[in-house]
Amino acid sequence: MSAAPPRVLVAHNRYRSEGGEERSVELQLRALRLAGIEHRLLERDSGGVGRARAGAAMLGGGTRPREVAAHVAELRADVLHMHNMQPLLGPRALAAARAEGARVVLHLHNFRLFCAIGVAFRDGAPCFRCRGRRTLPGLALRCRGSAPEAAIYAAGLSLHQPAVLEAVDRFVAPSRYAVAQLIRLGLPAGAIQPLPHYLPAEQLAQRSRAADGEFALVAARLAPEKGVGVAVEAAAISGVPLKVAGEGPLAAELHEQARALGAPVEFLGRAADGEVRALLDRAAALVVPSVGSEFAPYAPLEGMAAGVPVVATRSGGVPELVGEEHCVPRGDAPALAAALSALWEEPDRRSERGEAAIERIRTRHSEERYLSELLALYRRVRGDEAL
Repeated sequence: MSAAPPRVLVAHNRYRSEGGEERSVELQLRALRLAGIEHRLLERDSGGVGRARAGAAMLGGGTRPREVAAHVAELRADVLHMHNMQPLLGPRALAAARAEGARVVLHLHNFRLFCAIGVAFRDGAPCFRCRGRRTLPGLALRCRGSAPEAAIYAAGLSLHQPAVLEAVDRFVAPSRYAVAQLIRLGLPAGAIQPLPHYLPAEQLAQRSRAADGEFALVAARLAPEKGVGVAVEAAAISGVPLKVAGEGPLAAELHEQARALGAPVEFLGRAADGEVRALLDRAAALVVPSVGSEFAPYAPLEGMAAGVPVVATRSGGVPELVGEEHCVPRGDAPALAAALSALWEEPDRRSERGEAAIERIRTRHSEERYLSELLALYRRVRGDEAL
């Protein structure tokens, strides 16, 4: 007799600024819905609480765990699939679900299990000083800004890490790079597996229009780890017109850099999903210039789905998405400029690359493949079969 379908409680602590993790939750819910899997979403929102309350929740291992247990009981969920848990859900939510009989999957989209700021990046380079329960470097370097907040996060991460490891049946991350790096930082090697992102079939272009593209595009938060300054410098070197869609703390600095270099760059500010897709329809190339340790950003996937060739840096899991052959060293503006120029000067090559990109998404990042791997994960944690 086949096992009953899983009932899944999906939980997520929304960030103050929405990003790729919210996109991952949205797409997971879509896949479960289309597959007829009974599920429910439980969300908390960091944007609705002050920093003092968030800090108290971080130290306390989360708030209102009984609410989580109640959702598990009402749904009769046999799986809790947690995305971001900090600070309002926390390890207490994992333990509450386990106590109510659910198996626990923790979906890691960044380094927040070990790193107070999640991105593992400071002083212009990847930073892995904090590992295992050794989180004091984050306090010494004040990675959260203020000393009190840095102390709270250093203490909270270290204090509650054993409870996380005890409560979680399976960790997942969206790239092989992320899995390997999380193991280096302290996760047990046999406890984590990759679960790559997917894109809906209707998001795939019928054909590439990159041969008619008018500009190169960057769609990213204007933060240090995203390396947008490298793309600005590459545009200045190559002369390829560049549009930058995004906002963030480096906006003023990047505007000044482009002005000083005389770079052909237009800053568009924050763009909604529909606006980004419209820009991709007119783009000759998508530039992913990250200098940090990306897990698996959605920007290159969405560019490829639109039939736009991607020029990227060798940043974390990005080469897995776009292909190592389409990547240049991190922080190397001349190499990025050369790759951009080569595409800009050969429209037919752009079209060929764009068509191959669509096929790569269709075969490697389809909804069918994602759902198959997701359900196999649930069977594994429920003990339905040995995988």
